[in-house]
Amino acid sequence: MDRPHRRRGETPAATNQQLELFPLLESAPAVQESKDSGGVREGTASPVTSEIAAASASFVAADLFSSANREDPLAAQLASCQGLDEISSIARQCRRCRLRAGCKQVVFGEGNPHAELMVVGEAPGATEDELGRPFVGRAGQLLDRMLAATGFTREEVYITNTVKCRPPDNRVPAPDERETCFPYLQAQIAMIRPRMILCLGSPSLQTLVGPEARITRDHGKWFNWRGVPVIATFHPAALLRDPSKKPLAWQDLLELRRKFIEIGGHFHGLRGAEGQKTRSGVTPDTGDAAAEQSQSQTAHVGRRSG
Repeated sequence: MDRPHRRRGETPAATNQQLELFPLLESAPAVQESKDSGGVREGTASPVTSEIAAASASFVAADLFSSANREDPLAAQLASCQGLDEISSIARQCRRCRLRAGCKQVVFGEGNPHAELMVVGEAPGATEDELGRPFVGRAGQLLDRMLAATGFTREEVYITNTVKCRPPDNRVPAPDERETCFPYLQAQIAMIRPRMILCLGSPSLQTLVGPEARITRDHGKWFNWRGVPVIATFHPAALLRDPSKKPLAWQDLLELRRKFIEIGGHFHGLRGAEGQKTRSGVTPDTGDAAAEQSQSQTAHVGRRSG
């Protein structure tokens, strides 16, 4: 959500410029060691390992829907959809919560239907509600730079939010609103089958991990949502309000990149033209022989057509 920017303490010009642009990876600080793993939505501790990479490659889309959600007629309807367009069409007719009455349009999500990285934010803001696209305001522009500096293009990831309608006055979506909209997010994950999910902000992390999650405490940690590795960092709008958090966000993104390469992910990246071509784009030339070996040994995840 793109909330109004609030002035904070001044940052030295050179440092502020570096943090604003998120420097290229080759000039970035070394990646920190992986942090302690967290729990999944069901509350079981689960670090990201090679077993998770295998699980990400083999899980069945229908398994993403819990037995409780199968009792929801909407969840059952979404589970039978054959593509993202069909899910989006259902979402645009949704009136299940109070948010639809106060927004202009449903902002379902956009990006690569076979994305290996899925980005989940909070809710649409004013600009997103106006244009019908996620993350296109000031926070979206910063997100684009964050993705680019990490090695991804916006076009190769899939971007959505926990709720698809703008809350009044850009407020944080309420827990019951997120729960009501959760079947759509589940259906998107099931259809896209990403290798990894990046949560932006506490509401996104709490939706997939649980209400006890806190972004200030749990950013940069790994969680597992039904076989899919999940990591969170600060929402771009929070970084605009408080630039002092940008170094922390940068380390989170470096950890995402490290693990993404480790489990065999592929992406175009800022140095993509120098890398090897793959089925899903270009593997960046990181100069890390171990990472390249890991990539070559990990089979590419089959993608469902959307």
